[in-house]
Amino acid sequence: MIEPEAVREAAAALRGVAVRTPLRYVEPLGAYLKLENLQPMGAFKIRGAYNAIRRLPDAARRRGVITYSSGNHGQAVAYAACRLGLRAVVVMPETAPAVKVAGVKRWGGEVVPAGRTSEDRQRKAEEIAAREHLAIVSPFDDPDIVTGQATVALEIVEDLPDVATVVVPVGGGGLISGVVTGLAAAGSVARVWGVEPTGAPKLARSLADGHPVRLERTASIADGLITLTVGDVPFAELARHRERLAGVALVEDDSLREAMHFLWRQCRLAVEPSGAATVAGVRSGAVRPAAPAVLIVSGGNVDPARLED
Repeated sequence: MIEPEAVREAAAALRGVAVRTPLRYVEPLGAYLKLENLQPMGAFKIRGAYNAIRRLPDAARRRGVITYSSGNHGQAVAYAACRLGLRAVVVMPETAPAVKVAGVKRWGGEVVPAGRTSEDRQRKAEEIAAREHLAIVSPFDDPDIVTGQATVALEIVEDLPDVATVVVPVGGGGLISGVVTGLAAAGSVARVWGVEPTGAPKLARSLADGHPVRLERTASIADGLITLTVGDVPFAELARHRERLAGVALVEDDSLREAMHFLWRQCRLAVEPSGAATVAGVRSGAVRPAAPAVLIVSGGNVDPARLED
C-alpha cells in the first residue's frame, strides 16, 4: 500500500532530476497533453527509476544496478545512475529501436541484447545480477517505481485542479497505477482511462479475471506497451483504487500511427507509438473522456523517419 506521504516525498526528491512537464491544450482533441516526452531522457520513466535507485541501500547502490527494458526504462536507469555516479547495465531486446539503444549508451549504460520478449530480458538480467552482484531495478513491479510515477498526477492536479479525466498508456501498469495513487494523494476525484494496444490487452484481461493474467504473446508497434502481463504491485494498487478506473480502451496500430502523425504535423511534437496511445484512444473514439481531460504523452524516443512514413 503506497501512502500519500511517500508520493509527496518522492516528488520532493525528484526536483532538479525530473522536469516538471507542462500541460498543453490542443483544440482538436478538446484536451490537455501532459508532455512527459520533454523529460531529459525523453520519457516519464525517470520518475520511477530515480526514486527506486535512490532508495536502494548504500551498499547495493555502490555495486551498481541492472534492469531489463525495451528502451525507455533502460534509458531512465542509465540516466539516474549517471546522476548518482553508479554503474548501470541494461538488458534490451535484440529488436530494440536504435534511438533507444543510443539513449542508454548516451548516459553511460552498458547494453546487453537478449532475445525478443520481456521474459528473455528478465532471465538474462537475473543471471547477470546474480553473477556480478548488481541490484535489479524492475521496470514496473516495485512500490518505489509506482510511487515515483505517481508524482506525475500531483503535477496534473496542481496545474489543473478541476481535472475530470486522466488518460494513460498501459504497459506493465506502473504509470496507470501511479496515476490513480497520485490522484488519491492529491485529493482529486478525477477518473482514469487506460489505453493499450489490441495486440497486448493484458490489463483489460486482468481486470476481467480479477488477477494479473499473463498473455502467451503480444504484438504492436508500441514497443513500450507489449509486456505480457501487468505487475503484481501495479495491479494491487489499481484494485485498491478500482472506483477511479473509468475503463481500459484498446487501439489498433493504425490508430497509433495516425496519432503519431497528428502530433507531429499539427502540434510539432515528436512522439513514439507508446506515447501517442492516449491520443489514439481519443481520436479513434475508443475513449470519450469527461472534460477537462489530460492525456499523458509518455515518451518521445522515436526515429524521425517514422513520423513521415
